Amino acid sequence: MEDGVHGPVWRAGARRDSAPRQNPAMHPHESAWWRLEGGGIHPKDSRTMLPDDLDLDGTQVTPEEIPEELAVLPVSDAVIFPHMLVPLVISDRKLIMLAEDVLEGNKLFGAFTQRPPEQEEEDEDEVSSESIFRVGTVVAVTKSMRFPDGSMRVLGKGICRAEIEEITSREPYLSARMQCQVDRGGRGKRERARMTQVRKAFSKLVDASDHMPDELKALASRAEDAGMLADLVAANVDFRVPDKQDLLETTSVRERIDKVLQLLRHELQVLHLGEKLQSDVREEMDREQREYYLRQQMKAIRKELGDGDDLGNEIEELRQSIEKHPMPDEVREVSLKELERLARMSPASAEYTVAKTYIDWILDLPWQNSTRDHHNIRRAARILDEDHYNLRKVKDRILEFLAVKKLKQDMQGPILCLVGPPGVGKTSLGRSVARSLGRQFMRVSLGGVRDEAEIRGHRRTYVGAMPGRVIQGLKNAGSNNPVFMLDEIDKLGSDFRGDPSSALLEVLDPAQNDTFSDHYLNVPFDLSKVLFIATANTLDTIPHVLRDRLEVIEVTGYTNQEKLEIAKRYLVPRQMNAHGITSTHLGFTDAGIRTIVTGYTREAGVRQLERSIGAVCRRVARSVAGGHKRRRRLNRDNVDTFLGAPDYLSPAALRRAEVGVATGMAWTQTGGEILFIEAVKMPGKGALKLTGSLGPVMRESAEAALSYLRSCVVYERIGKDFFDRNDFHVHVPAGATPKDGPSAGITIATALASLVYGVPVQSTVAMTGEVTLTGKVLAVGGIRQKLLAAFRAGVREVILPVQNRKDLEEVPREVSDRLKMHFVESVDDVLERALVATPRRTNRGRAVVSSASRSRPRERRSVTRS
Repeated sequence: MEDGVHGPVWRAGARRDSAPRQNPAMHPHESAWWRLEGGGIHPKDSRTMLPDDLDLDGTQVTPEEIPEELAVLPVSDAVIFPHMLVPLVISDRKLIMLAEDVLEGNKLFGAFTQRPPEQEEEDEDEVSSESIFRVGTVVAVTKSMRFPDGSMRVLGKGICRAEIEEITSREPYLSARMQCQVDRGGRGKRERARMTQVRKAFSKLVDASDHMPDELKALASRAEDAGMLADLVAANVDFRVPDKQDLLETTSVRERIDKVLQLLRHELQVLHLGEKLQSDVREEMDREQREYYLRQQMKAIRKELGDGDDLGNEIEELRQSIEKHPMPDEVREVSLKELERLARMSPASAEYTVAKTYIDWILDLPWQNSTRDHHNIRRAARILDEDHYNLRKVKDRILEFLAVKKLKQDMQGPILCLVGPPGVGKTSLGRSVARSLGRQFMRVSLGGVRDEAEIRGHRRTYVGAMPGRVIQGLKNAGSNNPVFMLDEIDKLGSDFRGDPSSALLEVLDPAQNDTFSDHYLNVPFDLSKVLFIATANTLDTIPHVLRDRLEVIEVTGYTNQEKLEIAKRYLVPRQMNAHGITSTHLGFTDAGIRTIVTGYTREAGVRQLERSIGAVCRRVARSVAGGHKRRRRLNRDNVDTFLGAPDYLSPAALRRAEVGVATGMAWTQTGGEILFIEAVKMPGKGALKLTGSLGPVMRESAEAALSYLRSCVVYERIGKDFFDRNDFHVHVPAGATPKDGPSAGITIATALASLVYGVPVQSTVAMTGEVTLTGKVLAVGGIRQKLLAAFRAGVREVILPVQNRKDLEEVPREVSDRLKMHFVESVDDVLERALVATPRRTNRGRAVVSSASRSRPRERRSVTRS
């Protein structure tokens, strides 16, 4: 504030709660001057009303004398009403130009209130025609003064309401064509009755207010028109700006006086509530003073008894901490009660330490301490892209959460579960989410946890009791809305000590985690603001009731091209920095990284790839430390000099077409894999032997495949007793690894058919699908992971159930464009595309072997990604 000619000056840009209040001793016709800077005025206490016949400069302006086009003055945080004096201090260049033009002309301008900015980043000084309300007030300039510093002081008077019809000019200031509005009605008995009620309510408000002069009651009693009375009250009572603007836009006097009466009643209720709160505060202060007096007496008694002052000081410090610490009233009450118990205990007692530790935990928890979320979606998207390559589905879900959080502040956080093989970036995604939101990040590993108390905490009756991992994590985070990662949730166990997965039901349920009760604290803690993100390698081991509370997002493996980009953007710079070498010591070519990916790793993620890059960096670091300064460059031809011989060769490329051997595709917790199913026959009685650690479902698939072949293969070429005089042995290599599932059905059927017909299976073809007794091929899961594994293994053609065509939407274009895909409905379709020569039936039921599959041109089927 600074002193002006007629009172304190209100500066532009100050907030309403810091504005100067009007001096109660001022005459009601006086008002605070408003300073105009940066394109608008920022008034505060504009409570000046004048009778219509008061003419300050000897010129009476009527609505009929107002021209259609006037200059527009934007007003911030206030609404100007007719019959109202407007004192202004103008220092902005454009606004001084507006004032000079007004003074040289008809001395009239339009005052229109600015709309509140929709975004925090919007410049408050930027004024446009869209940023002001359409209804304002025509103001007549009655006095003006110039000062040596170039500023002007102008006194204006509201004439009538006006509505903008069209903006006619924007430079150097806004001008518009506007139409004056006339009050409708206001002479009936109902309006006179409302005026009486308004006067009474207004008088009560003036009497109870410290900043409204008593002269306002006299002005209200002299107002003979209901519309003028409504404007008088609206201008002098601190209503909200939207409410004032609504009153200004209301031309019906009956509606306006009713609205003013409702607002006055609301203000009186608020005033009475404030008085009641002050009374309660006084009573509370008296109670605290009484307690302070009693505590001082207790301290003196303890001193006389020989007890040290240290205990009393400690209790007093804890009491002050509890009273100052932000926490719910229920928790504060429990804490004070525990403190009273502590004050009566001896420090040598074992219970003293238990109670003291409990109070310390209460004070360390962030009951109401929250970090402010960053709602800038572009910034969040940039951070997610900086930290992780691709993973579009996960990033979109996080950005959707941010968008909804921006629109609805009290939205509860989702419970996300990232499912995928190891090394694909599930845990690091949680850190990126926390950084994009501006929240703290906490991670708790649940692998091998078997005790329910790890989640809910121990009861205080046990020695060494402490809260569960959730409460401990919130304490370490220091806020009640962190990003909380529950890592390896699929590896929870259970034993005689309880089931931790059942304890997580309350934690991960948005409908009830706002009152989560830890056994140690025994008071509710609000977890609804926490963003929980769980990670898992598979959903099979997660109980159904717990899985139902999770929003599952699959994070599948990467293609070779994606691994190349990840290595270039993240892995190579990180490993070079970790090993103290720079680009002047080592360079990586794309061909060299691809060789590492294909020859030295076989994984869905990138952990082994990063380890291999780290091994290269260590080799170069050793060379640099030994004095060799020549720059090394890793390319396709010299990878083996850094890493040795390749660890992996393409299994599909090494295999040749063989009878009884078919290539299948499988899904595991670590991603997709290809497997070879081998079948041989031997003299016997038609028995089927299965080896390779096969599960019951896979065994049933093999029996179904053999039964189908026996039912439909009746050819003279193999003999009617072929199946009766031969036994069949089906084996799946890697016998130490358990295998199960129906997706190997068509692969087993193809291996057996190849054995029966004596026709080899094409080595570059892999397949997956469930087989039925009638030879139908049914859909299976894990198509994306299986196709990625086949592509990495060098397979060029795949056979899929026709019902899985829809799953190709999730397959990267790099893979779908390079794999030739066949969609089949029956085993006959599979054999036609998988065997080197296709067996078929003649009209007489005899078997012939056709080599059409080799001679016909193989048309590449284009896969359309919808």
